[in-house]
Amino acid sequence: MSHLSPDQYCAVLGAEGVGLGRWHGYQHQWLGSRGFDCDAAQPAWAPALSALAGLLAEQPVRGAQLQVLLSARYSRFCLVPWSDAIGHPRELQAYARACFEHLYGQALDAWRIVLSPEPAGAARIATALPEALLQGLQALGRESHLSLRSVQPYLMAAYNRCSAQLQAGDFLFVLAEPRRSVLLLAAGGAWQQVLTQGCADNDQALQALIERTCELYGEQPPRVYLHAPGRDTATGLGAVQLCQVAAEADPLCAMWRAVA
Repeated sequence: MSHLSPDQYCAVLGAEGVGLGRWHGYQHQWLGSRGFDCDAAQPAWAPALSALAGLLAEQPVRGAQLQVLLSARYSRFCLVPWSDAIGHPRELQAYARACFEHLYGQALDAWRIVLSPEPAGAARIATALPEALLQGLQALGRESHLSLRSVQPYLMAAYNRCSAQLQAGDFLFVLAEPRRSVLLLAAGGAWQQVLTQGCADNDQALQALIERTCELYGEQPPRVYLHAPGRDTATGLGAVQLCQVAAEADPLCAMWRAVA
């Protein structure tokens, strides 16, 4: 009987393309990416799922494991304040759903909500993922004869990988994905804000976004940490750059390598 661990694949579903990497033992191999066209008649995730199916069909994935990282395009984020009135997980889910619906102005019945683990008294970061996308990934795993190990927003994977580099104190963590940025503001040891914003892929637009967010914080701006996979950012941004992948032109590959 073989005691070798199964191959592990990691797919990155980006805003305009899908990439695939593989971990075989201690070897990390980028297998390539595939772009797709967005169709207004389809859900945003539908062409990404089709592109991923094409990439997996080109690889010997039978019996392997798959991890999926989702761009902020396929995720929604919301701050869920602490409430002493919440005493049961079902109540917490209902409360988080109400926070989302208040923020976005629409029902999220077709979305699955996941909350960050936080100590009592602290606000949580909630993530909403399309239920149909999650079910589609499960079906793709069955069709490809591989095990879907996890589905995670890239924001969470990147923050968890970069968190060891963060110093104590208040901070603003900025994830600058292609075409979209997500900002996490922490103060007093707790989350204070999460913002998602469409943003041009240049330093000027990113600097303006960071400055606007810091203005919400108060007189003393927080330390800013930036993770911008696949982008050469100028030092004039005044941010500590995290998990940078040098000389990687494909942002999907840079995202994969940053958390591999």
